[in-house]
Amino acid sequence: MKKVYLLAGLSLLVSPLFAQRTLIHCGNLFDGTGNSLQPQMTVVVEGNKITAVQKGYTAASGQDKVLDMKSKTVLPGLIDMHVHLESQTRRGGAIDGFTKNPADVAYQAAQYAKTTLMAGFTTVRDLGGSGVNVSLRNAVNAGIVDGPRILTVGKAIATTGGHADPTNGYRKDLMGDPGPAEGVINGPEDARKAVRQRYKDGADLIKITATGGVLSNAKDGSGAQFTEEEVKAVVDAAKDYGFAVAAHAHGAEGMKRAIRAGVQTIEHGTLMDDEAIELFKKYGTYYVPTIIAGKTAADSARHFGYYPPLVTPKALAIGPKIQATFAKAYKAGVKIAFGTDAGVYIHGFNAREFEYMVEAGMPPVEAIRAALMTNAKLLGMDTQIGSIEAGKFADLIAVDENPIQNIKTLQSVKFVMKDGKVYKQ
Repeated sequence: MKKVYLLAGLSLLVSPLFAQRTLIHCGNLFDGTGNSLQPQMTVVVEGNKITAVQKGYTAASGQDKVLDMKSKTVLPGLIDMHVHLESQTRRGGAIDGFTKNPADVAYQAAQYAKTTLMAGFTTVRDLGGSGVNVSLRNAVNAGIVDGPRILTVGKAIATTGGHADPTNGYRKDLMGDPGPAEGVINGPEDARKAVRQRYKDGADLIKITATGGVLSNAKDGSGAQFTEEEVKAVVDAAKDYGFAVAAHAHGAEGMKRAIRAGVQTIEHGTLMDDEAIELFKKYGTYYVPTIIAGKTAADSARHFGYYPPLVTPKALAIGPKIQATFAKAYKAGVKIAFGTDAGVYIHGFNAREFEYMVEAGMPPVEAIRAALMTNAKLLGMDTQIGSIEAGKFADLIAVDENPIQNIKTLQSVKFVMKDGKVYKQ
């Protein structure tokens, strides 16, 4: 039976019995479930789901639409576990907090989201901004703006003067005394309140800044900034609300406290020592390296005046070390998830992280899978994304070459489909 829909005064006749299929003819397919490419495959998409993956080039029938990717390698949409969609590095950017209104941030965030999607990343984890990122997620979900599927922390949680204290570097009469609502805690009760506030604000997960950071306008870039009791309070409250917890950490002591308290991932991990490595393995904690962010921060710091005076020496000291730390951690058997800290570098270059991971000793297929099923499982979305299988969301990308043989081909994505909709062809 036909249904009649009225749109803007027009009557449209729609038959539910003849939904259009899209047949994607893939020269090579990396479906994310194995370690090799499959030649001459067809992916069948109906609506926003993959309904079949078939050998050979399935012939079209009826209203079927064919997308010819016979000269390409097709992969699942990539997943980045660490981005900041509200901002992007630039000389003198520290002043933005005083000059940009939330609407200004929102407009630029929408552009950064689209850039990220066009680079082949169909799902991201936004690990901190002003809260505009929550509205951005909602706008993407509603189809108002183009962007990747976003899971966001909203505002990260810090201690007073810590890496995510939003008033670092302000003059004293502007600093005030931000508290849990602003993402600043001191003690377990504050920690629980901050988690509950993130829930109220609409966050998807929690991030804490367990140590000092590089780009915050504060002196220390590596010291522990949470007590273990404070981290434990965050983690326990997060469990009550169904949140995973990510922990920014450069210094070894801060990351050890975070791991023992039960966080899911450690971001950056620059100065991890052998004891920290053993804790990663004991607790099953994942490491998100963000090598590209370290390299970019160090390069930018070499340009006079790019960062505030307190930031420059930290960027020069910490940034260049992340790739070597990643190599050590990978060799030792620490579990690796793919994440880049986009925004610290210019958005859209996320896939360069693959190149740096491979340079440091990770085989290309493992680096790729870190951005697929590894990340999907960490997000609790492994039944929906991370591989090309029947029943999953139709998130697909295509590149010119075999990425297992040339990892750099992922830096030039030619085709992007998210939720069954083509955004780049």
